[in-house]
Amino acid sequence: MITRLVVWLALIGVALAWPVITYSLSERTAHPVLVIQVEGVIAPSAADYIIRAIKQADHEVAQALVIELDTPGGLDLSMRSIIKAMLAAERPIVVYVSPGGARAASAGAFITMAAHVAAMAPGTNIGAAHPVNMGGPMDKEMSTKVTNDAAAYIRTIAEQRGRNIQWAEDAVRKSVSATEKEALTLKIIDLVADKLDDLLVALDGREVTTAHGKVMLQTKGIEVTRIEMGLRDKVLKVISDPTIAYMLLMLGLAGLYFELSTPGAILPGALGGIFLILAFYGFQTLPINYAGLLLILLAIILFIAEVKVVSHGMLAVGGITAMILGSTMLIRSPEPFLRISLIAILGTTAVTAAFFSFIVTMALRAQRQKTTTGVEGLIGQIGTVRTPLTPEGSVLVGGELWSAHCEKGAEPGDKVRILAVKGLMLFVSQENEVVAVESDAMSTQQQQGGQT
Repeated sequence: MITRLVVWLALIGVALAWPVITYSLSERTAHPVLVIQVEGVIAPSAADYIIRAIKQADHEVAQALVIELDTPGGLDLSMRSIIKAMLAAERPIVVYVSPGGARAASAGAFITMAAHVAAMAPGTNIGAAHPVNMGGPMDKEMSTKVTNDAAAYIRTIAEQRGRNIQWAEDAVRKSVSATEKEALTLKIIDLVADKLDDLLVALDGREVTTAHGKVMLQTKGIEVTRIEMGLRDKVLKVISDPTIAYMLLMLGLAGLYFELSTPGAILPGALGGIFLILAFYGFQTLPINYAGLLLILLAIILFIAEVKVVSHGMLAVGGITAMILGSTMLIRSPEPFLRISLIAILGTTAVTAAFFSFIVTMALRAQRQKTTTGVEGLIGQIGTVRTPLTPEGSVLVGGELWSAHCEKGAEPGDKVRILAVKGLMLFVSQENEVVAVESDAMSTQQQQGGQT
């Protein structure tokens, strides 16, 4: 009787524990660790990439999502969107500042501290999270408001994750930074790992609390699945770069200029429109100075005017000056990663100026060339007399038969030069007479020069 009771109790215990056992086994075998790599500015493209990975981790019930982070900072709105998703995540989020030489500065410090587990590789650093107005310096009152808001935000994150609250506030107010060893000692992070495999071994057996509840990490020897950034995210990341957005703007304006100067070309206008739309998308994440944008547009107008109006290069000089000033003013930011490359500005200005200078040069050459068509083009040409000019007859010029008038007359076969055109009548003189007159004029000039 006692034996049966023990057996029944054992069976009941196994039945009750079976869901836990099977869940634990499935956690270890069926669900891998997802890994993404975020490098560069925290912009909308990076936020979309991270948030999508968090949702995928929740959907697949992944063991954890590891974010390999290396960023100089980024936009406040994008950072807050990422942190909201991290705080609401049902699966553990691990932020790993790596590889060696990487950093989690500014917005990166907030994201690292919001992780369920924060880790760093040797040779990395974290901090310098003082808020900066991307459009330029703020007045004292506004700076105080923004700083207090950021300090309160990072304090609540640090408190929720059990991290060093005082250091977190100092990172915002005093822009302090810490190496990986200092961060571990100050309880800013949880682990220091040389590489991803070492990190997974160190995470094994650690218990974290997510929005779903407590989760035991079982990551030792587990399968790792990397989520690569999609083509859309890669494109958005590239065009969010200030220098790329600036180049797209210039290419777009050039395309529209070609379309307006040669109506019906279609391709330049279509490409110009696409480039401008992409440029404006990139600019929406950047602190654009509209005075700089207007100066660039003025430069293009001056370059076009140089082609239409003879200004002896003055309009072109004004266009070059306006373009350089506009390009340097286009994005005003104290952050180096949000500035346009000076090399790109000078190169674009030089190419644009050279292009319009070439057009101006070709236009001036065309103006100086002798007219070869129409009535003006006939003057100076040589014709052959077909019927006697006494004084009127006919002359063959350029394969066409014209009525001609010659004061001294000419016989068929003689060569005559056209002096003037009135209506359909050509006024000509014999070629040898023109040569003689020119020779006499030259002799007279030489004699006068000798006497002088």
